[in-house]
Amino acid sequence: MATVDEFGRVDPPSAANEKQMLEAFLDWHRATVLVKIEGLSDEEMRRPGTPSGVSLLGLVKHHAAVERHWFRRIFAGEDVPSLWTTDDEDWRIEPGETTADVVALFNDENDRARAIVREADLDDVARNATMLRYPPEPPGLMLRWIVVHMIEETARHNGHADILREAIDGKTGE
Repeated sequence: MATVDEFGRVDPPSAANEKQMLEAFLDWHRATVLVKIEGLSDEEMRRPGTPSGVSLLGLVKHHAAVERHWFRRIFAGEDVPSLWTTDDEDWRIEPGETTADVVALFNDENDRARAIVREADLDDVARNATMLRYPPEPPGLMLRWIVVHMIEETARHNGHADILREAIDGKTGE
């Protein structure tokens, strides 16, 4: 039976097959992104928290972009555009984008990624890994690598979100 923590996140199981375990940890970290922004205003979400201008809202949009890139573009081979036009815009929020817009995008990309993973095996090879700067050696880039990378990516940025949130209102936590 799944347990739910005080933030509404489903705790990863202590025993499961590899795919279930990896999916559960990634979902837990995805849910943590939303915990980090809970209760903030749109203005607080946009507030730059670093000299380079990273904001919590930019971080959420970055997560959506990374999910799209790795699961849809690289693994599934979908012809979907990047969320930005150049690499240096990776954290930018457009003036017309709201917190609700960006959170909906984040949730949509997560749902699409979950569906892709659900229909594949961890040993399946990405269809579009040739677009990477350093294409993988044969047999290719496996879904397992992508899922583990996304756990690492999301967990690392949740640490950044901890710091950004504390700077806004002093709130800390897991």
